[in-house]
Amino acid sequence: MPEFLTADIGWWVLAWVLMISGLLGTLLPFLPSTPFIFGGMLLAAYLDQFVRVGYGWLTVLGLLLILSMALDYIAGALGAKKAGASPAAVWGALIGGILGIFAGLAGLLLGPFIGAAVGEFWAKKDVMQAGKVGIATFIGMLVGAVAKIAIGLSMFAVFAFAWWV
Repeated sequence: MPEFLTADIGWWVLAWVLMISGLLGTLLPFLPSTPFIFGGMLLAAYLDQFVRVGYGWLTVLGLLLILSMALDYIAGALGAKKAGASPAAVWGALIGGILGIFAGLAGLLLGPFIGAAVGEFWAKKDVMQAGKVGIATFIGMLVGAVAKIAIGLSMFAVFAFAWWV
């Protein structure tokens, strides 16, 4: 039997549960995504004593994790900026995204949109511009979500490549 299978099976199950739930988290915003994926991969690498997935590959996976987490906070703000938003709207999108974490699924989806619209209205007192900025923020969030899914799948591809090659 290969040496990596002699480790406690419960730890292997945990590694896979983390990875799969993290992948689901890229689709369901109320679950942690890439941090769980990375945690499961790190645990699997540890259980294998870093033979197949060494520190270099874990560094690549860690950089993908950081990129994914940055997208969580800046995608909406970049969408607002693309629509010609004021600095207040960009900050509103960022703050709305962070506060939205504490308001459940609706907050995660609507926080940046509402924050950007409120910030833009506060700065320019123009309802139409505030709505335009809010919608651009929401589109930015959607683009960020698609990118996060791609990053999660890329993490699996890197891990599989490192494990099997």
